Amino acid sequence: MKKILTLCLLAPSLIFAQEIKVPAGFHVSEIGKNLGSTRHIAVSKQGNVYAKLSKLKEGNGIVLLKDKDKDGVFEEQTLFGNYTGTGIAIHDDYLYASSNKGVFRYRLNEKGEVADWNKFETIVDGLPDHGRDNAKSFTFDQDRKNIYVTIGSWNDPCREPGTGKGMNPCAVLDSAGGVWRFEAAKLNQGFADGTRFATGLKNAVGITWNNTTKSLFAMAHGRGQFHDFYSQYYTPKQSQELPSEAMYEFKKAGDDAGWPYIYYDHFQKKKIVAPEYGGDGKKTGGEKALDPVVAFPAHMGPNDILFYTGTSFPARYKNGAFIAFHGQSAELKKGYFVAFVPFKNRKPSGPWEIFADNFSGQDLAKPTGPIEHRPCGLAQGPDGSLFVSDDLNGSIWRISYKK
Repeated sequence: MKKILTLCLLAPSLIFAQEIKVPAGFHVSEIGKNLGSTRHIAVSKQGNVYAKLSKLKEGNGIVLLKDKDKDGVFEEQTLFGNYTGTGIAIHDDYLYASSNKGVFRYRLNEKGEVADWNKFETIVDGLPDHGRDNAKSFTFDQDRKNIYVTIGSWNDPCREPGTGKGMNPCAVLDSAGGVWRFEAAKLNQGFADGTRFATGLKNAVGITWNNTTKSLFAMAHGRGQFHDFYSQYYTPKQSQELPSEAMYEFKKAGDDAGWPYIYYDHFQKKKIVAPEYGGDGKKTGGEKALDPVVAFPAHMGPNDILFYTGTSFPARYKNGAFIAFHGQSAELKKGYFVAFVPFKNRKPSGPWEIFADNFSGQDLAKPTGPIEHRPCGLAQGPDGSLFVSDDLNGSIWRISYKK
């Protein structure tokens, strides 16, 4: 590993984000650009911003942004870590980061900075990586004893190769399609040291632990391709608009979201048997599977979830969920935005809404050019501001509130 220090001296006129639409009273500034494929992000108590990269930049896979004089301009960049990945978090006195096969940690000093760029410890390694849906997102529970790691499925509907028939039972679920629990402080664990905590999730890049509800929340990516083998039941349009992307709450080990045997249809508001397992688009099933906490339109790609615990935003945002959507909906002709779900008494208290929009820079109903940005990661700053990363063109934004 190596440390590369460069200066990113952005003139104040350049730090304000163009055309990002937020509610009245909120303000958006672009604190970094052209950083690489910034996936998940973490902010230290001192305000330093760490981002994990899914592609190496100058041989490195983590970027640190520092605002040394606290003027809102993050003028210093440091690159380190010679592996790609998605997950990153600050927990106790360590910075944790994941590759597509494992989770590692770096000790932080009293300034909240990595003490030795070249030295890290392995928490877990050797996790399945088949090249598809292989991001190893992670989170910690409130007792700080356990780390929960996503292992996504490389087989979208768990079909037998070259057929439209589902594996029965789905063998993938033994090692993927869920969230595994490991000891947070134990070093050099392997896959066999973990236990499957949540199952029935094709892929969940966005996971978080909610300390208020004392439960794990996950944003499920729905499967695709209904009509290729099952055109008698599904039109191409239905393949574009089904199944729901969904928020699930896992309250105990063994909870099951139902993939691949069922999916959630937000039009019918029902759990529907997948065609690979005898479904016809109408037959209901999954009586023992969880119902979604919230259902969203298909194929929007929820890549991160954050429960807001700050006090600088208006009171209605307290304990609510922000979600970064990485894709777009054919149904809505919208996408690439940060959504918000209000919560009250530990449950959603109203419909989801678009909070920060137009990262794409396009009218998605009639686009005239390429997508400019795709929101991917979320983090809360020590002052209660919200940070959003983009893994397409490498920008990071800070959203703050001022009356």
